[in-house]
Amino acid sequence: MATRLSIADVLPLPNSSVSIPQLGFGVYQSPSKVCVNSCLTALKAGYRHIDSAQYYANEKEVGEAVRNSGLKRSEVFLTTKILVPGGSVENSYKQCLDSIHKIGGEDGYVDLFLIHSSKSGSKSRKEMWQALERLLEEGKVKSIGVSNWGIGHIEELKDFAKVYPPHVNQIELHPFHQQREVVAFCHKNHIIVEAYCPLVRNQKANDLMLNEIAKAHNKSVNHVLIRYCLQKKWVPLPKSDTPSRIIENAKVYDFELLKDEMAKLDALDQGAEGAIVESVVNTL
Repeated sequence: MATRLSIADVLPLPNSSVSIPQLGFGVYQSPSKVCVNSCLTALKAGYRHIDSAQYYANEKEVGEAVRNSGLKRSEVFLTTKILVPGGSVENSYKQCLDSIHKIGGEDGYVDLFLIHSSKSGSKSRKEMWQALERLLEEGKVKSIGVSNWGIGHIEELKDFAKVYPPHVNQIELHPFHQQREVVAFCHKNHIIVEAYCPLVRNQKANDLMLNEIAKAHNKSVNHVLIRYCLQKKWVPLPKSDTPSRIIENAKVYDFELLKDEMAKLDALDQGAEGAIVESVVNTL
């Protein structure tokens, strides 16, 4: 039997006093006009973790939602990401600082800042990581990590990083794309694994196995996909701008996937071919 889970569950980040709520809420492609309301709906439903990025162009709206929620800033875990380096550590630092100000104002902070991609090259990865380390030293971020990084990119940090391992690696994860090699590496090195696209962007809504398992529990396919991530000790980041779905997606704590059901879902893995966004490359 799996450990009983709840929406209040958090996972401790390595070499840190910070913990991350295990259920997150994603805002990719959430337009500014609806993002505030979507985040408020999520927070009211019990989510305490929102994942944004510079690339999403809605950091300001995420911050506004938290301020309007009636919750203390310390009660909500906010993530953002830098995608493009500034050309120097100083410029990347300023770029990140701009995001922090958009989210929390001049005296604000973010709980987690990620490097959004590994694709900008070794020099740029180093530049952005050193910028994040400076923000961490100054208390403007509580934790730092990476996204879409393979094993080789993470191990490269050892050559220069003051902070190693990264606290988090956020990658595409769902039963059809399990990225087992990098996930095993992260778990072995106590790096928290976040799962984006956990709902496979609804592309597997008619999958027979998912529907069979969902029916057995009187649940939806989305419930099964999110619960699968939670039982794998991943941090899923389901996204929706439909209020009813946002609320419904959080109702994953009144059932448990059985051992044989988890095994059936594990067997759906298609390797790199199962990716709908990106499969990490584990070698430099």
